[in-house]
Amino acid sequence: MAVKKSSKKPNVSAQELQAYYHDMLLIRRFEEKAGQLYGMGLIGGFCHLYIGQEAVVVGLEAAAKEGDKRVTSYRDHGHMLACGMDPNGVMAELTGRIGGYSKGKGGSMHMFSKEKHFYGGHGIVGAQVPIGAGLAFADKYKGNDNVSFTYFGDGAANQGQVYETFNMAALWKLPVIFVIENNQYAMGTAQARSTSSPDIFTRGAAFGIPGEAVDGMDVLAVKAAGDTAVAHCRAGKGPYILEVKTYRYRGHSMSDPAKYRTREEVQKMREEKDAIEHVRDLLLTGKHATEDDLKAIDKSIKEIVNASAEFAKESPEPALEELWTDIYADDASQTA
Repeated sequence: MAVKKSSKKPNVSAQELQAYYHDMLLIRRFEEKAGQLYGMGLIGGFCHLYIGQEAVVVGLEAAAKEGDKRVTSYRDHGHMLACGMDPNGVMAELTGRIGGYSKGKGGSMHMFSKEKHFYGGHGIVGAQVPIGAGLAFADKYKGNDNVSFTYFGDGAANQGQVYETFNMAALWKLPVIFVIENNQYAMGTAQARSTSSPDIFTRGAAFGIPGEAVDGMDVLAVKAAGDTAVAHCRAGKGPYILEVKTYRYRGHSMSDPAKYRTREEVQKMREEKDAIEHVRDLLLTGKHATEDDLKAIDKSIKEIVNASAEFAKESPEPALEELWTDIYADDASQTA
């Protein structure tokens, strides 16, 4: 059974490289704006930002096709944007407005899009993992070649339900890619203090599930590993594990001062490993874009993000009667 650390890189076009840059920068700017709105009191409750981890979801979405599904934890805004959800709807949901994806009732952790096959961010640690396997079971039952991208963190990798799901997914050869977003800290606890194995993906060996570790600060490496995982699942070989080693620049949530690590550590990652700057350098040194081209991309993204904030501010709060909707599912007819 293959267990390895991946260093593969795909051949991508200049247009694809520019698209990765655009999508990662959109997530970065959107999250920066969300942080501002939180500070202004326009976003309540918890707010977990994705800043620093953008290459993970952008690289894997580049390996996906229409019909593939995704489910993740509470650090989910980047996943929404990467799969094509409307920034207006995402920001409106963050601010609790009727124009949001869950009519302002779900907030940061509970947004869904049937159209984009996004099955939510989930606040209970690890709870989305069996849901992801269930999505994969549905596709296997239907006989299509779709896969389920099931994201969870290094902290959630110690949850028992994760291993129950590994066992079932392996037994039934489900087309699920278990993506461990290892950002080095389970809330405020470093991986070395919370997890016995340095490479978490190797835990799949007990169930016969192949996997690999990949540099999550390199979008091209993530794309290559995603291609491998997707091909494995589409071929009917069962689940695959990707441990994507990344880093978050902000605290666990907006209320976390992150005193468990030094400023120097964060600054070193920003200066030496930033995923967006890496692609920016590739575009410029490869003469795939000019400084003016990249400034234009940044300008257009800032306009999109600012517009999403204005849309959220102008969208009304849900009416009181919305408290009683979306509680029970309507009866659905059962077809063979």
